[in-house]
Amino acid sequence: MLASETKEVHDQFLDDIGEGGVFALPFLFEFWALEHQMPPDGDWRTWIVMGGRGAGKTRAGSEWVRSQVEGARPRDPGVAKRVALIGETYDQARDVMVHSDSGILACCPPDRRPVWKGSERKLVWPNKAEAQVFSAQDPEALRGPQFDAAWVDELAKWKKGQDAWEMLQFALGLGDDPRACVTTTPRNVPVLKDLLARSSTVTTHAPTEANRANLAAGFLEEVRARHAGTWMGRQELDGELIEDIEGALWSAGQLDRLRVDSPPPLDRIVVAVDPSVSAGGDACGIVVAGVSTSGPPQTWRACVLEDCTVTGQSPLGWGEAAVAAFHRYQADRLVAETNQGGALVRQMLNGIDPMLPVRTVHASRGKAARAEPVAALYQQGRVTHLRHLQDLED
Repeated sequence: MLASETKEVHDQFLDDIGEGGVFALPFLFEFWALEHQMPPDGDWRTWIVMGGRGAGKTRAGSEWVRSQVEGARPRDPGVAKRVALIGETYDQARDVMVHSDSGILACCPPDRRPVWKGSERKLVWPNKAEAQVFSAQDPEALRGPQFDAAWVDELAKWKKGQDAWEMLQFALGLGDDPRACVTTTPRNVPVLKDLLARSSTVTTHAPTEANRANLAAGFLEEVRARHAGTWMGRQELDGELIEDIEGALWSAGQLDRLRVDSPPPLDRIVVAVDPSVSAGGDACGIVVAGVSTSGPPQTWRACVLEDCTVTGQSPLGWGEAAVAAFHRYQADRLVAETNQGGALVRQMLNGIDPMLPVRTVHASRGKAARAEPVAALYQQGRVTHLRHLQDLED
């Protein structure tokens, strides 16, 4: 990349492109753009730019609008002539999508910069293309106007998201190929999940980290220190869509509140194994947990210490992983379910370590019935997790 070259290479590059090139370079987004900020090729109707806070989503949306309305020369027509700009509120759409440092006005070169007509809530380009600002809180305002492109910002935050999105689809009826760009930090809301599931939708994704070069010094370190390893951090910084399953016994917010940096003093540690009996088959669950038993039983506290689950291992492979976890934590017992494998599970584990204290259990009830009393302990705040157990919590 040019940025990693020497000063001599930089100077030569600037000399080669000349004064006109130097003037135009700040406005050639393809030169500066990160991969997730460029629209994918292909026949799509909606492009979702999903990322963490500060990942460059607003700039991506502004530049996409430019690519739609601008022609080869300032007054030449572009692909689109009528664009809808929709934010959660009118003020947010105007302040972020139009007037911010990454908004449309800041991204356009002087000879192509549109005029903002505040009374009409509209941008007008030199080639007569227009972009009109709308609030998602007023979906009915989209009844009547017609557009050939739309930029939708923070769809996952909209309180009337489904209604506003549906009204926009009726309004995207102009031109040969009307398209929409959606820039949003993900949230577990139906309108976003439904849109992601459509075959006509394409996505690009990036964490906040991807745009580090354009963020204030110390910003990432501060927010990472506060939110690393939490569900909020994964959503707001990593740009992940975190889904709570309806009717689930555990929730993302609950697990966030029960996460700790270090365990309490533990009186007993066990390694629990849910065997996989086929070679190279399903995951074999291996979880290490401990309990503090000082005081009466109602005050006991448990802590999940590590997820050592392995996938695609033979019985000997996962058995060795379980025994290694047992010795690593100097555990008191290894507990293995024997619904699959029966007595062979104990024999195999004791074949690896003849002195291993193994207790086998047979699950006679379904998973939900077994999970309910454990979930109740979580609800009482009596179970905690060490950090960095993301896969287990998912």
